[in-house]
Amino acid sequence: MKRNQDYKNAALAALKGRWAPALVSSIVIFALAIILIAPTAVLEGAAMAAVDMGHATVATAVTGIVSFALIMLLPIFFYYPLCYIGYSNTFNQLLTCGDDRLTANMFSNTFKGYWRNVWACFLMMLFTSLWMLLLIIPGIVKAFAYSMTPYILKDNPELTANQAINLSVKMMKGHKFDLFYLELSFIGWGILSVFTLGLGYLWLMPYMYTSMAAFYQDVKNDYINNITNL
Repeated sequence: MKRNQDYKNAALAALKGRWAPALVSSIVIFALAIILIAPTAVLEGAAMAAVDMGHATVATAVTGIVSFALIMLLPIFFYYPLCYIGYSNTFNQLLTCGDDRLTANMFSNTFKGYWRNVWACFLMMLFTSLWMLLLIIPGIVKAFAYSMTPYILKDNPELTANQAINLSVKMMKGHKFDLFYLELSFIGWGILSVFTLGLGYLWLMPYMYTSMAAFYQDVKNDYINNITNL
Protein backbone atom coordinates (compact mmCIF):
# COMPACT_ATOMS: atom_id res chain seq x y z
CA MET A 1 0.00 0.00 0.00
CA LYS A 2 1.11 3.53 -0.75
CA ARG A 3 1.58 6.37 1.73
CA ASN A 4 -1.05 9.03 2.45
CA GLN A 5 1.10 11.63 0.75
CA ASP A 6 1.10 9.53 -2.42
CA TYR A 7 -2.72 9.64 -2.52
CA LYS A 8 -2.71 13.37 -1.91
CA ASN A 9 -0.08 13.99 -4.57
CA ALA A 10 -2.14 11.97 -7.06
CA ALA A 11 -5.20 14.03 -6.11
CA LEU A 12 -3.44 17.35 -6.55
CA ALA A 13 -2.04 16.22 -9.90
CA ALA A 14 -5.53 15.22 -11.09
CA LEU A 15 -7.03 18.52 -9.87
CA LYS A 16 -4.31 20.69 -11.40
CA GLY A 17 -5.96 23.05 -13.86
CA ARG A 18 -9.38 21.63 -12.95
CA TRP A 19 -10.15 23.41 -9.70
CA ALA A 20 -12.88 25.54 -11.29
CA PRO A 21 -15.17 22.59 -12.22
CA ALA A 22 -14.30 20.98 -8.88
CA LEU A 23 -15.47 24.09 -7.02
CA VAL A 24 -18.67 24.22 -9.07
CA SER A 25 -19.50 20.62 -8.14
CA SER A 26 -18.92 21.41 -4.44
CA ILE A 27 -21.13 24.50 -4.65
CA VAL A 28 -23.89 22.40 -6.26
CA ILE A 29 -23.68 19.83 -3.45
CA PHE A 30 -23.93 22.45 -0.70
CA ALA A 31 -26.65 24.39 -2.52
CA LEU A 32 -28.78 21.27 -2.91
CA ALA A 33 -28.40 20.53 0.78
CA ILE A 34 -29.73 23.98 1.62
CA ILE A 35 -32.50 23.95 -1.00
CA LEU A 36 -33.76 20.45 -0.22
CA ILE A 37 -33.27 20.02 3.49
CA ALA A 38 -33.49 23.50 5.05
CA PRO A 39 -37.12 24.28 4.02
CA THR A 40 -38.42 20.99 5.40
CA ALA A 41 -36.55 21.58 8.65
CA VAL A 42 -38.12 25.04 8.91
CA LEU A 43 -41.60 23.59 8.33
CA GLU A 44 -41.00 20.94 10.98
CA GLY A 45 -39.78 23.58 13.41
CA ALA A 46 -42.83 25.76 12.74
CA ALA A 47 -45.16 22.82 13.33
CA MET A 48 -43.43 21.95 16.61
CA ALA A 49 -43.57 25.60 17.73
CA ALA A 50 -47.31 25.71 17.02
CA VAL A 51 -47.83 22.61 19.15
CA ASP A 52 -45.78 24.07 22.00
CA MET A 53 -47.86 27.27 21.89
CA GLY A 54 -51.09 25.32 22.02
CA HIS A 55 -52.15 26.18 18.47
CA ALA A 56 -52.04 22.67 17.05
CA THR A 57 -54.52 21.96 14.25
CA VAL A 58 -55.04 19.20 11.72
CA ALA A 59 -53.11 21.30 9.18
CA THR A 60 -50.26 21.71 11.67
CA ALA A 61 -50.19 17.96 12.29
CA VAL A 62 -50.16 17.20 8.58
CA THR A 63 -47.41 19.76 8.00
CA GLY A 64 -45.33 18.22 10.75
CA ILE A 65 -45.77 14.68 9.44
CA VAL A 66 -45.01 15.66 5.83
CA SER A 67 -41.96 17.68 6.87
CA PHE A 68 -40.63 14.84 9.00
CA ALA A 69 -41.17 12.38 6.13
CA LEU A 70 -39.32 14.68 3.73
CA ILE A 71 -36.45 15.14 6.16
CA MET A 72 -36.09 11.35 6.35
CA LEU A 73 -36.74 10.49 2.71
CA LEU A 74 -34.88 13.23 0.81
CA PRO A 75 -31.47 12.15 2.09
CA ILE A 76 -32.18 8.47 1.40
CA PHE A 77 -33.65 8.93 -2.06
CA PHE A 78 -31.53 11.81 -3.32
CA TYR A 79 -28.88 13.44 -1.18
CA TYR A 80 -27.01 10.33 0.03
CA PRO A 81 -26.91 8.70 -3.44
CA LEU A 82 -25.72 12.03 -4.87
CA CYS A 83 -22.97 12.48 -2.27
CA TYR A 84 -21.86 8.91 -1.63
CA ILE A 85 -22.09 7.54 -5.15
CA GLY A 86 -22.39 10.43 -7.59
CA TYR A 87 -19.83 12.78 -6.03
CA SER A 88 -17.36 10.04 -5.06
CA ASN A 89 -17.23 8.50 -8.51
CA THR A 90 -16.98 11.90 -10.18
CA PHE A 91 -13.53 12.38 -8.68
CA ASN A 92 -12.61 8.76 -9.33
CA GLN A 93 -13.31 9.43 -13.02
CA LEU A 94 -11.25 12.61 -12.85
CA LEU A 95 -8.36 10.67 -11.32
CA THR A 96 -8.43 7.66 -13.63
CA CYS A 97 -9.69 9.13 -16.92
CA GLY A 98 -9.04 12.86 -16.63
CA ASP A 99 -12.78 13.46 -17.14
CA ASP A 100 -13.44 16.95 -15.78
CA ARG A 101 -17.19 17.11 -16.53
CA LEU A 102 -17.60 16.92 -12.78
CA THR A 103 -21.09 18.28 -12.17
CA ALA A 104 -22.59 16.43 -15.15
CA ASN A 105 -20.88 13.19 -14.11
CA MET A 106 -22.08 13.65 -10.54
CA PHE A 107 -25.71 13.52 -11.63
CA SER A 108 -25.06 10.84 -14.25
CA ASN A 109 -23.38 8.58 -11.67
CA THR A 110 -26.28 9.14 -9.28
CA PHE A 111 -29.14 8.35 -11.64
CA LYS A 112 -27.55 5.55 -13.67
CA GLY A 113 -28.69 2.47 -11.77
CA TYR A 114 -30.60 4.82 -9.47
CA TRP A 115 -32.63 2.29 -7.48
CA ARG A 116 -29.59 0.09 -6.90
CA ASN A 117 -27.73 3.16 -5.63
CA VAL A 118 -30.58 4.11 -3.31
CA TRP A 119 -30.82 0.56 -1.99
CA ALA A 120 -27.06 0.44 -1.40
CA CYS A 121 -27.15 3.70 0.57
CA PHE A 122 -30.09 2.46 2.61
CA LEU A 123 -28.38 -0.86 3.40
CA MET A 124 -25.13 0.86 4.41
CA MET A 125 -27.05 3.21 6.71
CA LEU A 126 -29.07 0.31 8.14
CA PHE A 127 -26.10 -1.98 8.74
CA THR A 128 -24.01 0.80 10.27
CA SER A 129 -26.89 1.86 12.54
CA LEU A 130 -27.43 -1.72 13.72
CA TRP A 131 -23.74 -2.04 14.58
CA MET A 132 -23.96 1.31 16.38
CA LEU A 133 -26.60 -0.19 18.64
CA LEU A 134 -23.92 -2.49 20.04
CA LEU A 135 -21.27 0.17 20.58
CA ILE A 136 -20.03 3.24 18.75
CA ILE A 137 -16.68 1.71 17.79
CA PRO A 138 -18.10 -1.34 15.92
CA GLY A 139 -20.35 0.99 13.96
CA ILE A 140 -17.41 3.18 12.94
CA VAL A 141 -15.36 0.11 11.96
CA LYS A 142 -18.20 -1.16 9.77
CA ALA A 143 -18.62 2.25 8.17
CA PHE A 144 -15.00 2.03 7.03
CA ALA A 145 -15.57 -1.55 5.86
CA TYR A 146 -18.47 -0.41 3.64
CA SER A 147 -16.66 2.70 2.36
CA MET A 148 -15.56 1.29 -1.01
CA THR A 149 -19.13 0.39 -1.99
CA PRO A 150 -19.80 3.54 -4.09
CA TYR A 151 -16.78 2.86 -6.29
CA ILE A 152 -17.55 -0.86 -6.58
CA LEU A 153 -21.10 -0.10 -7.70
CA LYS A 154 -19.76 2.06 -10.52
CA ASP A 155 -17.01 -0.34 -11.57
CA ASN A 156 -19.20 -3.45 -11.37
CA PRO A 157 -22.73 -2.68 -12.66
CA GLU A 158 -23.55 -6.40 -12.68
CA LEU A 159 -23.32 -6.63 -8.88
CA THR A 160 -26.30 -6.11 -6.60
CA ALA A 161 -26.12 -3.55 -3.81
CA ASN A 162 -25.57 -6.26 -1.20
CA GLN A 163 -22.85 -7.93 -3.28
CA ALA A 164 -21.06 -4.59 -3.66
CA ILE A 165 -21.18 -4.05 0.10
CA ASN A 166 -19.81 -7.55 0.75
CA LEU A 167 -17.01 -6.99 -1.75
CA SER A 168 -16.15 -3.72 -0.03
CA VAL A 169 -15.86 -5.58 3.28
CA LYS A 170 -13.45 -8.07 1.68
CA MET A 171 -11.38 -5.37 -0.01
CA MET A 172 -11.09 -3.33 3.20
CA LYS A 173 -9.91 -6.26 5.30
CA GLY A 174 -6.66 -5.06 6.83
CA HIS A 175 -7.06 -1.57 5.35
CA LYS A 176 -9.71 0.06 7.55
CA PHE A 177 -7.11 1.77 9.73
CA ASP A 178 -5.29 2.93 6.58
CA LEU A 179 -8.42 4.78 5.48
CA PHE A 180 -9.00 6.15 8.99
CA TYR A 181 -5.43 7.46 9.02
CA LEU A 182 -5.91 9.04 5.58
CA GLU A 183 -9.10 10.81 6.66
CA LEU A 184 -7.47 11.89 9.91
CA SER A 185 -4.66 13.54 7.94
CA PHE A 186 -7.18 16.09 6.61
CA ILE A 187 -8.25 17.27 10.08
CA GLY A 188 -5.99 20.33 9.95
CA TRP A 189 -7.54 21.46 6.67
CA GLY A 190 -10.98 20.80 8.17
CA ILE A 191 -10.26 23.07 11.13
CA LEU A 192 -9.00 25.81 8.81
CA SER A 193 -12.15 25.44 6.71
CA VAL A 194 -14.28 26.09 9.80
CA PHE A 195 -12.48 29.39 10.36
CA THR A 196 -13.39 30.42 6.79
CA LEU A 197 -17.09 30.04 7.70
CA GLY A 198 -17.18 26.80 5.73
CA LEU A 199 -15.95 28.25 2.43
CA GLY A 200 -12.75 26.26 2.68
CA TYR A 201 -14.77 23.06 2.32
CA LEU A 202 -15.43 23.99 -1.30
CA TRP A 203 -11.72 23.29 -1.94
CA LEU A 204 -11.25 20.62 0.72
CA MET A 205 -14.03 18.29 -0.49
CA PRO A 206 -12.59 17.78 -4.02
CA TYR A 207 -9.12 17.32 -2.51
CA MET A 208 -10.40 14.73 -0.03
CA TYR A 209 -12.63 12.85 -2.45
CA THR A 210 -9.92 12.62 -5.11
CA SER A 211 -7.49 11.34 -2.48
CA MET A 212 -10.09 8.75 -1.43
CA ALA A 213 -10.41 7.70 -5.06
CA ALA A 214 -6.64 7.20 -5.20
CA PHE A 215 -6.91 5.11 -2.04
CA TYR A 216 -9.64 2.99 -3.67
CA GLN A 217 -7.49 2.35 -6.72
CA ASP A 218 -4.66 1.19 -4.46
CA VAL A 219 -6.92 -1.05 -2.37
CA LYS A 220 -8.53 -2.51 -5.50
CA ASN A 221 -5.17 -3.34 -7.03
CA ASP A 222 -3.99 -4.89 -3.76
CA TYR A 223 -7.14 -7.03 -3.57
CA ILE A 224 -6.77 -8.18 -7.20
CA ASN A 225 -3.12 -9.07 -6.60
CA ASN A 226 -4.00 -11.08 -3.51
CA ILE A 227 -6.73 -12.97 -5.37
CA THR A 228 -4.38 -13.65 -8.28
CA ASN A 229 -1.65 -14.98 -6.00
CA LEU A 230 -3.94 -17.45 -4.19
